[in-house]
Amino acid sequence: MKRCSTCNRTYTDPSLSFCIEDGTPLTTINSEDETTVVSPRSKDEDWNAVAYQPPGSYVPPGTDPARPRRRAWPWVLGILGAFVLGIVAVAIAGAVLVPRLMRSAREQQQREVAQNQRREPANANTAPENANVNEPPANVNANANESAEVPPPTDRAQVLAQLTNIENDWTAANLNADKKALERILADDYVGPSSEGGLQSKTEYIRTIERDTDVDKWEFGDLKLILAGDRATLSGKITYQVQDGELVYDFKDKFVWRDGRWQATGSEVTKRE
Repeated sequence: MKRCSTCNRTYTDPSLSFCIEDGTPLTTINSEDETTVVSPRSKDEDWNAVAYQPPGSYVPPGTDPARPRRRAWPWVLGILGAFVLGIVAVAIAGAVLVPRLMRSAREQQQREVAQNQRREPANANTAPENANVNEPPANVNANANESAEVPPPTDRAQVLAQLTNIENDWTAANLNADKKALERILADDYVGPSSEGGLQSKTEYIRTIERDTDVDKWEFGDLKLILAGDRATLSGKITYQVQDGELVYDFKDKFVWRDGRWQATGSEVTKRE
């Protein structure tokens, strides 16, 4: 066996003296070194080396190109929608609360006006009435001026209509001797004229009332109202239709606003000749 000293190729053909690759003279080697000799691969032998593959590009975690990217416009639309809903909610709350606040302010103003009227002294229109013998005692008037939960009405037309209705109910209760209705119409401190010419209280009035069947109907006229805070006076005439003709009386009734309603505190009746 021979070996090329340049490329270390070995040849078993004894007839070769030069390396067929580079032409270097071959040298003979001993047979005991054959175990370490590596035979050169011939060109005709198969090459089983794995084909070269270029390294793949590095993809950072969370940036998978196959995964679709999230779009930002849904978030923008969600924020805008929440903002619009907030504006609508504020507008609705304002539409509901503002009228209530305005109504509360008006009611508070009416209560303050009523309280101021109760604190003012009696004006010149009510001064002559204090001389009337049918006026309740002074200590009773002080109790009548106590503030009620509901302030008295201040509209004259409204008060006139309310007192006219009370006068009709009062007349019907007198004719029918309706003691339950009189108990509601008359104030506890009522004082009025009796049939004997003196004065009588609410209790005596209701106890001595008797039914009157001579009157067919009645009518009010020439009504005049004097309004001062929680006090009111209604005067005028009442005409009774009876079987023999008509009976006409001039009257003046006094009222106080108490417990949220008008109550009669005194009356004066004079028959026309």
